[in-house]
Amino acid sequence: MKTIPRLLPTLALLSLGAVGAFAQDAAVPASYEEFMAGPDAAAFTISNLWILIAAALVFIMHLGFSTVETGLTQSKNTVNILFKNVFIVCMGAFTYALWGFNAMYPGEFNGIFAFGSPIPNTIGGADVVANMTSQYAGYTYWTDFIFQAMFAATAATIVSGAVAERIKLSGFMVYATLLVMFIYPITGSWEWGGGWLNGGLNSLFGAEFIDFAGSSLVHAFGGWAALAAVIILGPRSGKYLSGGRVRPILGHSMPLTTIGVFMLFLGWFGFNGGSVLSADPQAVSLVFVTTAMAGFCGGLASVFVSWTVLKKPDLSMALNGVLAGLVGITAGADTTGVWSSCLVGAIAGALVVFSVIFFDKMKIDDPVGAISVHGVCGVWGTVAVGIFGGGKFMTQLVGTLSVSLFAFVCSFALFYLVKVTIGVRVSKEEENGGLDLGEHGQEAYPDFQTVTPQM
Repeated sequence: MKTIPRLLPTLALLSLGAVGAFAQDAAVPASYEEFMAGPDAAAFTISNLWILIAAALVFIMHLGFSTVETGLTQSKNTVNILFKNVFIVCMGAFTYALWGFNAMYPGEFNGIFAFGSPIPNTIGGADVVANMTSQYAGYTYWTDFIFQAMFAATAATIVSGAVAERIKLSGFMVYATLLVMFIYPITGSWEWGGGWLNGGLNSLFGAEFIDFAGSSLVHAFGGWAALAAVIILGPRSGKYLSGGRVRPILGHSMPLTTIGVFMLFLGWFGFNGGSVLSADPQAVSLVFVTTAMAGFCGGLASVFVSWTVLKKPDLSMALNGVLAGLVGITAGADTTGVWSSCLVGAIAGALVVFSVIFFDKMKIDDPVGAISVHGVCGVWGTVAVGIFGGGKFMTQLVGTLSVSLFAFVCSFALFYLVKVTIGVRVSKEEENGGLDLGEHGQEAYPDFQTVTPQM
């Protein structure tokens, strides 16, 4: 995602790129209506429409997250998983409008932190024209906001999967709200809002930090925030046995998990493709191809690596390999070549297998593999831009470690504060009985029952 200064006080209508061009030497339209009657309206409309479609695709990703998390956890916790995902996307968009958007894109600020504020109630007349600048690449303020808002809740959604099946609902709701509203916009502003990562590392390493669509600012942020929460929360009861043995706690629906991964894959075309911030045919089509190939190769690598290591073809590893490849390419989808994107995705797909096994050995209980998929592969994908995508390795490394460390420390402090105030863990009885009944008094599958075969 490009750095986009917000609400610039200029009336200049500049270049729209390859899709069309605003005439720099022409008189500035006096109104939106006058502009839309002019020669540049078609290109503006196409780009604006594409970014809105991309926003809708990113929204669909929340359905994907919901079904992936549901499928990889026990049926007795299904309502709880779905409830959290509904809450996250609703609260995430609301708090982003209330505070986050203007905190993440504040315009001129100190480069580290900016106070947020509510988005305007209306923008009309000459104000619309005033915001059709080259920085907006040909789309409206409202399109800009809703596209960015669809990203905002993703960080907390990543945490939701990692802490599933034992977290207290009220504690999670407070934690997720504060994480999305206040902490996520800070690191986002460092790069996309024109902060210290955006050009600040140039003087040190001779290159700017690059994170096109959020391998670090969205995925690694969520992954390392999740790690901090899991460390404080602890594993599910009975997950780790004496003698270092690990007891698998199987998810209840691999079909749901598979549906979720394909929904996420579909949404990723909007996630990365919309981050071009225009409907430029060449740029959008390249991003589609690099995104797809990284996801496919991530899946292939995970299939063969997990089959070799685990001695059986593991579907959950294959699906996480697809997601790992998609996370990996997200930072450099616009600058990485097609065959290089295959390599980036394949390395991510292999990496996620060893990462999941490692965290299990460390007794870090992550039911869905979110820390490995988003945290570890988010870091890899950002560093990969310094190898395959035209960035510089040290700049990328320092940038991604800065975001990851900040996310971990802030999440640890926030989660611990919630723990000592309202609590974060359900009782052992509630955990054994299932959070659906314990937290919601509602079953996801009330008509399911054991069928006795007829003799």
